[in-house]
Amino acid sequence: RKGGHKGRARQYTSPEEIDAQLQAEKQKAKEEEEAEEGGDGATGEPKKKEKSLDSDESEEEEEDDEDYQPKHKGVEGMIDIENPNRVAQTAKKVTQIDMESPRELSRREREEIEKQKAKERYMKMHLAGKTEQAKADLARLAIIRKQREEAAKKKEEERKAKDEASSAGKRLQSLSLNK
Repeated sequence: RKGGHKGRARQYTSPEEIDAQLQAEKQKAKEEEEAEEGGDGATGEPKKKEKSLDSDESEEEEEDDEDYQPKHKGVEGMIDIENPNRVAQTAKKVTQIDMESPRELSRREREEIEKQKAKERYMKMHLAGKTEQAKADLARLAIIRKQREEAAKKKEEERKAKDEASSAGKRLQSLSLNK
């Protein structure tokens, strides 16, 4: 049989126990700070080994929580590291901002402006008929115009022929009626 965790009984920690654990951790951290700063514990207040959940002590602990600084891991607290790549953001005052000086554009903004200008130049040349695509379009339009003119001529000729045939038929009828 495999020893899985699913069949085990669950253990729940009461809120009081959690509070007691947190207070004990804070007390240990505070004692370590006092030991680092003062050297020996005889000059400071007597240290408390255990805390009870009295209301007077809980109020004092809440005040201590505000001054509590998290314990650094490893040598992090001893060495100040300044990351040159991390720029601290400073808030500028309204009086410091220069609205009239030209603002430097980012690379993306410059590329976007160049792209728009290139598109406008292309459209001007296209409308003037200087681009290859415009020349191809104009040639295609010329072919279509010729085809439409030829189709219009054919239609006109067919209509004339039809009119002549109908008028000739009417003449024949009128001649045959007159006889």
